[in-house]
Amino acid sequence: MMRITFMGTPDFAVPALGALLDAGHEVIAVYTQPPRAAGRGHSLKKSPVHLFAESKGLPVMTPPSLRSEEEQARFKAFNADAAVVVAYGLILPKAILQTPHFGCFNIHASLLPRWRGAAPIQRAVMAGDAETGVAIMRIEEGLDTGAVCLAERTPIWPTETAAELHDRLALIGAGLMVKALGDLAKDSLACWPQHETGVTYAAKIEPSETRIDWSRPADEIQYQIQGLSPHPGAWFEMELAGKRERVRVLRATLVDGEGKPGTLLDGKLTIACGNGAVRVTEVQRAGKQPMQADEFLRGAKIAPGTRLS
Repeated sequence: MMRITFMGTPDFAVPALGALLDAGHEVIAVYTQPPRAAGRGHSLKKSPVHLFAESKGLPVMTPPSLRSEEEQARFKAFNADAAVVVAYGLILPKAILQTPHFGCFNIHASLLPRWRGAAPIQRAVMAGDAETGVAIMRIEEGLDTGAVCLAERTPIWPTETAAELHDRLALIGAGLMVKALGDLAKDSLACWPQHETGVTYAAKIEPSETRIDWSRPADEIQYQIQGLSPHPGAWFEMELAGKRERVRVLRATLVDGEGKPGTLLDGKLTIACGNGAVRVTEVQRAGKQPMQADEFLRGAKIAPGTRLS
């Protein structure tokens, strides 16, 4: 088994850390983002990886940067065979990449070179991709440009949200990384350069992308809703209780229907789009819990023919 430095921060990284421990690898240190202020009280909140690592009695490091000679020396002192990186959130300087004996390996939630970058899961769903997957990549200085060592494909189900796909890919990635390290220990891990064609970039989701434009085709709107569910959430505005309110749409399905874009076509929250229609099935009003469409309509009392913003 190998001596591993683990570097990750969000929920997506937790299954991989657990899988490495279950496989018998020695995780000698866990690096994660520092605690951040959160909630109304702005109290410091530890990352999911931080909390999980502490529950397993692992030493946790939370440097704000890895660029100082002091931090690089501390990282080197762990004398790791390899570093496993999963959505860590910090760029690894060359000095860090060169420290582990076998190198640094990343779990990336796409089939590289498609969807390099920060939001591969959301972008794949928003683009209407039929499939995606997970790649184990040897990290180099470029943005997700390193050689791919293992990859596994999986379909994106027609009604699957980004959150649901996220959870599936996290488990797939955890299993793949265990296999990769096993092959690495046996000196049988083969890696290949990424193709130069088919490169796309999964840029961070911007707030301007979250508002629903009902003039777009219905299938594009459904992909937008699924790809942004539940966070940050696709949304529209409408008059509720005499004031403008933002309503997040968490789920919707494609249905037959025609009308001016943004028009409520019936009593089931079917909304006309630029081409076709979507039936919204789950929403969330500001400051409230998610609710089914029928519950929302009982409170909102929206008449068919209403135009949504």
